[in-house]
Amino acid sequence: MTRLAFALAVLLPLAAAAQPMPEGDAQILQQRLQAIDSNPDTAGTAAYERLQARQSLASLVNARSSQRAAALQIAQWRVETAELAARTEASRRELTQLERERSALIVEASRQDAVRARQEAERLRIQAQIQAEEAARLRLAAEEETTARQQAETVLQGVASGEAAKLRAARQREAELRRREAELLKSLEQP
Repeated sequence: MTRLAFALAVLLPLAAAAQPMPEGDAQILQQRLQAIDSNPDTAGTAAYERLQARQSLASLVNARSSQRAAALQIAQWRVETAELAARTEASRRELTQLERERSALIVEASRQDAVRARQEAERLRIQAQIQAEEAARLRLAAEEETTARQQAETVLQGVASGEAAKLRAARQREAELRRREAELLKSLEQP
């Protein structure tokens, strides 16, 4: 069946070209059909509809004058049908291509989102690590400060106790000296 359609598709335009074409509308229809064939977007589309249009144009060429108006109307419809079918199929192909491109863009966008998410996660991990290191450094500094304060307090307590002991010793000595002074004064006052 495909070979027959191919043979008709090849032979009918040749037969139509060999016979005299009616002037006017038939030539315009033939040109419209050739425009479908020559357009790279529609060249391989609507083969059956184009075949029917070629057949109707051939019938138009062979039609008697009484049937010419009806044959012309049929040829116009068939050419219009072929044009619509070719545009529809070309649009479907374009839509399929656009859907593929859309899918590819969605995949690429998802991949880029994943890359950005990984980069953000890595940035947050590094930031958390820096914060943890900073917290550990601050904790260590606080511990060192606490240790230094405790040592200073111990030293101060040691100094204070030493000074307090010295003060007590000085007071005891002072009390001892007063007592001696008082004894001496008493002994001087007593004859």
